[in-house]
Amino acid sequence: MEPQAAELKLKIEDTLCPFGFEVYPFQVAWYNTLLPPAFHLPLPGSTLAFLVLSTPAMFDQALKPFLKSSHLRELTDPVDQCVAYHLNRVKQSLPELQVEIIADYEVHPNRRPKILAQTAAHVAGAAYYYQRQDVEADPWGTQHIAGVCIHPQFGGWFAIRGVVLLPGIEVPDLPPTKPLDCVPKRADRITLLEGFNFHWRDWTYRDVVTPQERYSEEQKAYFSTPPAQRLALLGLAQKSEPCSAPLEFPFTALTPKNSNRAWGWLNSDVSPLKSASP
Repeated sequence: MEPQAAELKLKIEDTLCPFGFEVYPFQVAWYNTLLPPAFHLPLPGSTLAFLVLSTPAMFDQALKPFLKSSHLRELTDPVDQCVAYHLNRVKQSLPELQVEIIADYEVHPNRRPKILAQTAAHVAGAAYYYQRQDVEADPWGTQHIAGVCIHPQFGGWFAIRGVVLLPGIEVPDLPPTKPLDCVPKRADRITLLEGFNFHWRDWTYRDVVTPQERYSEEQKAYFSTPPAQRLALLGLAQKSEPCSAPLEFPFTALTPKNSNRAWGWLNSDVSPLKSASP
């Protein structure tokens, strides 16, 4: 890896990895070349970017402490606010650089996603993006089949959270990293895509490969509970009074999350077709 990319990766990992996140570098060109111009990131192709995903550990290491912290103002979407808080810390850790962050759910005014997160995860080598085109002579006829990323260590027990862009930092010699094809057999790919599209509620598609770690039962219960009841599940009450020194969460005022996730563009923690927090 290029020295500058390696140094920046280490700094971002120092900020995020203790809280259950993983970081993967890639060039903007690797992403842009796979997509039509409407979805391109408007930066030089050699610009350095990082894909950020959350592992099962994020629930205990980041989300629960975030929810229990005393400085929070009223929560609208705890998971995304927690992730936004930690991604904002990346900006603070690199004050000498221009840093742009695109959350997984952000959209343009015309509702087009700002980032196709699963494509970014694939080109960064973080997780293999399995799509219908990866199944020879597929059996689905005219049915819509959404694709899904699978992580070589966590299977489907993870979520893509966003991309960190570093305009002005160009790494033309950064070597590409291919994602590990951990579901190479046609029959297993069919099982995976059918599980993700038609039986996502039973969680089984996530075990298409044996994961090193899964979501805990508490975490699964949290994400299976209606959002209004989730804090109570953890023994917490929704705060109703604004704090005296509120934190700024850069993504909380955006459009409702019925965009990327609703169309199956992301590796949502709940459903390929349902708008919901993970």
